[in-house]
Amino acid sequence: MNTASVFGAVHLGYLVIETNRFTDWRRFGTDAIGMHHDDISRDVMRFRLDDQECRFLLRRGPAEDVVATGWHIDDHAAFEQIEARVRAHGAPCTEGSAEEAALRGVERLLRFPGPKGITQEIYTTPVVSSEPLHMLASGWVTGDAGMGHVAITSAKPAQLRGYFDTVFDARLTDYIDETISGVKLKIRFLRVNERHHSIAIAAVRGLPIDPIRTRVQHLNIQATSLDDLAQSYDRVHELGFDMALSVGQHTNDKELSYYARTPSGFEWEVGWNPLVIDESTWEPTTHQGISIWGHKPVGQTIVDLLDQFRFGARSLARPETTVPALSGRGIPDD
Repeated sequence: MNTASVFGAVHLGYLVIETNRFTDWRRFGTDAIGMHHDDISRDVMRFRLDDQECRFLLRRGPAEDVVATGWHIDDHAAFEQIEARVRAHGAPCTEGSAEEAALRGVERLLRFPGPKGITQEIYTTPVVSSEPLHMLASGWVTGDAGMGHVAITSAKPAQLRGYFDTVFDARLTDYIDETISGVKLKIRFLRVNERHHSIAIAAVRGLPIDPIRTRVQHLNIQATSLDDLAQSYDRVHELGFDMALSVGQHTNDKELSYYARTPSGFEWEVGWNPLVIDESTWEPTTHQGISIWGHKPVGQTIVDLLDQFRFGARSLARPETTVPALSGRGIPDD
């Protein structure tokens, strides 16, 4: 089996969201965040950020969550290398149908199991749309860094880190230690290309609980301009969508951002101007707190906090889905 690294050839390409709240999602995606929207059928709609035909595929269903992550792989050699790794570790791989590939705006896709029940999908060639973009934002940063990142809470962070190392040769960028409402968190940030992180894994220190109902805690997209970020922040407020965290700046990647709450309940971060990793000089460090300034909770009540703690306690009785075949023995903290 070819053991050469695929780091740098992997980019976050699209996300699949299952929801029954199509009307709210259409308003949230187009009128608040400012993306391009396409209705495909009664049960399928898509959002675009750029010339790629699909960046977010929303299909009708009860999960109210992200159910699949699509990774753009630079070339067929790297694609086949990842496929060979997954198969060699005994995990099942399934070719997506022509219809499934078309809905995702790709020519071909392969899927395999991922942590927390989020299916992982890889593809090499995105379909470029000839239709002009109609969106309120002036643009979004995609390209070599991929389209943003996904943040996951976990009671088994070593296994998750081991998974993304095994499959994509993900590298540790840094850690953040944070205390939120008395709960101590350790957050691991993993990169697969020049973007500071494409995956963030948050764990409650010392407790095997997962305090978040949804499979993802938040997802991120990067605005082209500061004006785009500020204007979308205003629109989220004006249209009555919940704001989770106000505008602030992160300690580790220096990104300016805010967090809105999606119609499905997980959070949506709009960011601007994060730093780009220089592989020749970067060394992982630990930061204290997620923010230099800002990122203050908006409208959170004691009832909300109690509900979150109750859900975290219930997670003790609900085993977290992992993929042991692809997680190795897990990667302990450095």
